[in-house]
This record gives sequence, C-alpha cells and structure tokens, in this order.
Amino acid sequence: MTHSGNPFGQVLVALVTPMTADGEVDWPAVEKHIDDVITAGADGIVVTGTTGETSTLTDPEKLKLVEVGKSVSAGRAKIITGGGSNETAHAIELYKASEKAGADGIMIVTPYYNKPTQAGILTHFRLVADATDLPVILYDIPGRTGVPIKYETILRLAKHPNILAVKDAKGDFSEVSRVLNQTDLMYFSGDDANVLPHLAIGATGLIGVTANVAAAPYRTIIDAVNAGDLATATAEHKRLEPLVRAVMTHVPGTVAAKYILHGLGRISSPRVRLPLVGPEEWEAALIEDELDLVQDVPGADFSNFRPDRNAAAGGALPKVHGTTR
Repeated sequence: MTHSGNPFGQVLVALVTPMTADGEVDWPAVEKHIDDVITAGADGIVVTGTTGETSTLTDPEKLKLVEVGKSVSAGRAKIITGGGSNETAHAIELYKASEKAGADGIMIVTPYYNKPTQAGILTHFRLVADATDLPVILYDIPGRTGVPIKYETILRLAKHPNILAVKDAKGDFSEVSRVLNQTDLMYFSGDDANVLPHLAIGATGLIGVTANVAAAPYRTIIDAVNAGDLATATAEHKRLEPLVRAVMTHVPGTVAAKYILHGLGRISSPRVRLPLVGPEEWEAALIEDELDLVQDVPGADFSNFRPDRNAAAGGALPKVHGTTR
C-alpha cells in the first residue's frame, strides 16, 4: 500500500481531535475515529496537526494522541505527529517526547508569527531533525505561517538524512516539479482540492482534511494513480469535489469537518476550542448546500444527515490552556 522506502503511508488523514461539548478531548471518540478512517483506507494518521487544533492542545494531550493512535492503529497505519512550535527549543523537546511516545514520524511546521529569515527556517528545521531519529516531513504553508520555505532552502534541507518529505500547501506546482527533479524528497499534497494535480506531477500521497469524512475515495485515487489508471482517479476526484468544497471553503477545515462528522453521527460533538468557533447560521447553510451536491461518495451518505447548528455554535475554553506559543 505504500511506496518502497516511504515510512509515512500515502493516504494520510489530518485528524480532527474529537472533543466533548465543554471542549475537553473525547478520548473514546478519538479511538473510534482513528479506527474508522483506517478501516476506510487510510495508511497514515497525522495527529496534533492544524486540523487537530494543535494550537490549543496541551503538550500532554499531544503526546497522549500519539500513544492512543499507536494503540488503535496496531500497525495498520503510521502515526505522524504534527504541529510543532515557533520556538525551536520547545519544538525539539516536543518531538523528542513524541518519539518516546511511539510516533512513526514527525511533521514540522515552518515557524509562524515571528517570521524568521530563510537562514532561521533552515536552522530551525535542521536542529529539530537532528534531535530525533524519526523521518521528517516539512510543512510548507505560508498562508498560515506568514513565510514560505523557499526553493533554495528546500534543496539544502533535502540533504539532511532525516528530512524525507514535504507537505505542500503552497500550490506552486512548478516548484514542486523542480524539487522532485533535483532531490529525492517525497511530496504530500496539503490542499484537498489539489490532491490529483499533485499526484499527477509525481507526489507520493496526501495529508487531507476531507479524508476525515471520506478516506475511501482517496484510497481509490491513490491506488488508481499507482496503477496508471488516470480515468478512475479523475472520476473519483470529480465525485469528491463538492465534498471538498463543503469542508474547505466556507470556514476553517477543522470546523467544517467536525460539523459534518457530527451531522453524520460519527462524533459526539462538533465543538472546537476558542478562538475557533462553530459555523454561523449562514455558513452552516452554505456547507449544507454543498453537501446536497455530493453523490456516490463512499463513506459520505448524507441521506440521514442531521446537523445540529446549536451544538456547533461558539467555541470552548478548556480547563487547561495549551502550550503552543
């Protein structure tokens, strides 16, 4: 199911962190959701990433998510810890602890808010990669971090023995092609709408938000691309398009994914932690309009969709604040 030499998998779910109505992690729901997406075809799980609300999780919660993921997956899928920190020292300690907790790999986000130079970005990634024996995915998402990992920096980072891949949410396909031509790095699509285009130019897989709702179609796309069957991959891409739009367009993907999963009865609450809030009435209506267009998508049967806009409203203040700076 994975490429030779690929320690991450190909269908990776950027896992939401199910929570109770008061904003505490719902651990039984976490276990169920991980099992659901693996059963549907995921061979990698990214816990504590952006979609998992890493910014408002405590470090102990992040480490427990790794431990729970390893226990539930039982070897069926790789467990990758995402997130990180914009403080290099904190990131190093967090990833060291994640390795001890059993993570199979780490995904390091570009330092955010303090907007380091490329020299600072290079040093940050190198020092974190030096601190662990785990394989590393670089997370390039300038829309959230404020700074891209520039092409020249990626080439230099590719020489590090632990840095094996990039999650690309930058959408510069010419740069992706250029890096794939000049390095051995694997690429993972970090934009749900661009999964098939990324795969078409040589990407290894995806790290997707919509896969929380429907992982099986992404398994179909990956298997079809691996077999050189572009027609099947394209047909599945087209079927997924309205669901991707519902999840990724109107509110943050975390918010929409939880709203949809709750409406499907797959998690007990759609609650997110502040400053994220659930969709407003008009946003929920837009999401539901998109869902009305979803047809024949495995795992996404909306005939009994029962959204609860009141349950999703607002956001929660957890008992213990997070530690992400």
